[in-house]
Amino acid sequence: MSKPAYVIPVDGRVLACLDASVYTDSVVDHAAWAASRLGAPLQFLHVLDRQPQVAQLADYSGNIGVHAQTELLSELVTLDEKRSKLAAERGRQLLAHARARAAEAGIGESDAIQRHGSFVETITEDEDGVRLYVIGKRGEHADFDKGHLGANLERAVRSVHRPLLVASRAFRPVQRFAIAFDGSPTTRKCVEMVVQSPLLKGLPCDLLSAGNATFELREAQSWARRQLEQAGFQVDARIVAGDPESVIGEHIVNAGVDLLVMGAYGHSRIRQLIVGSTTTAMIRGCLVPVLLLR
Repeated sequence: MSKPAYVIPVDGRVLACLDASVYTDSVVDHAAWAASRLGAPLQFLHVLDRQPQVAQLADYSGNIGVHAQTELLSELVTLDEKRSKLAAERGRQLLAHARARAAEAGIGESDAIQRHGSFVETITEDEDGVRLYVIGKRGEHADFDKGHLGANLERAVRSVHRPLLVASRAFRPVQRFAIAFDGSPTTRKCVEMVVQSPLLKGLPCDLLSAGNATFELREAQSWARRQLEQAGFQVDARIVAGDPESVIGEHIVNAGVDLLVMGAYGHSRIRQLIVGSTTTAMIRGCLVPVLLLR
């Protein structure tokens, strides 16, 4: 059965996906901020990957003896069970820490669940009940030296049909946000989401387009500006010539933007940012959280 078309959710919970990475506290803080702004329940999720079965040993019975081989296999099974128990206990401690930190941020109640299985299957099994996903830019197994993004982030972006907030390394209060806008249906949905949602209500908005100021782009940006201003937003709209990665990155730094809203899929230059090497470079280099829609 195919997934339903993307819709702008108006209810449901904020689901924060946690692992034991340096982004954990930032994910908790971003999720608590979002839940407070949305007036939504907050739930923390930690997924334990299925433990691989103990590999079958080659037949070395002629070398080490059948009895020794049996003992070795038994020790491997016992070690695997201990690792599973330790991982589960670490997960429980992680979730307890997240709930305590959220309480310090003013969240009266939050829920926490730990599951075994596939990360993607777990986060999508009750997607209709999720209003916003929150995940760190990199996970505990990401190669920080090479700047790789987390594998779970890439899987989530390609799998979920709800807004996804990619947490930056450290949380800071969101006081100004920007929308990467190219006039496409995807980025028009970004504008509609911002207008309909309380998440960013009342914050100054930069409506940013990169490239040539064509008639079509100017018309599309005028539409977006009207939608935002009618919803009460203070809007600074501009079209800047240049490469989207450079234009957006420089604007975030120079204008003091605290959060970037952008589309996740599509064919234009901005919408391609979340697919392939251009996306990796954009999110990897962006120092603020990114709210992704598809």
